[in-house]
Amino acid sequence: MPAWLVALSIVLLLYAVAVVWLILAGRKVAARELAFLIPNLVLLFKDLLRDPAVPRGPKIVLALGIVWLVSPIDLLPEFLPVLGPLDDAVVAALVLRYVVRHAGADIARTHWRGDPRTVEKILRSSGATQRVSAPPPTP
Repeated sequence: MPAWLVALSIVLLLYAVAVVWLILAGRKVAARELAFLIPNLVLLFKDLLRDPAVPRGPKIVLALGIVWLVSPIDLLPEFLPVLGPLDDAVVAALVLRYVVRHAGADIARTHWRGDPRTVEKILRSSGATQRVSAPPPTP
C-alpha cells in the first residue's frame, strides 16, 4: 500500500475519531462544524475562484490554498495529535485573510455553504475582519 494512502487513511480515521468524540461529549454543533470545515473551506475557495468580483491576485492565492488543503503532503504530518491539522488551518486562515482584505468579507460570507456562525468565527480568528465598534458619541 502506498505511503500516501496510509497517511490519508490515518488522517481520515483521526478526523472521524475527533468528530465522534465531540458528539459523545455532547458538543454536536462543534462536531458538525469540524466534520464539514475542510470540505466547506475547499468549496469556498473554489467558489471564490470562479467569482468575477475577486481580483486576479487573490485568485492565485486561492488556487495555491486549494492545492495545499487537498495535498496529502504537509509540513506537519496529519497523524500528529493537535499539531497535524494545524498547518492546514494556518494556511486556510492566511489565504482567507488575504482574500478578504482584497475582495471584502461579504464575498466570503456570500459563498460560505456551512453554518454562518462558523464563517464568522473563521473570519474573526484569521484577523480578516475586525469587530465593528460603535462610533464615539458626538459632543
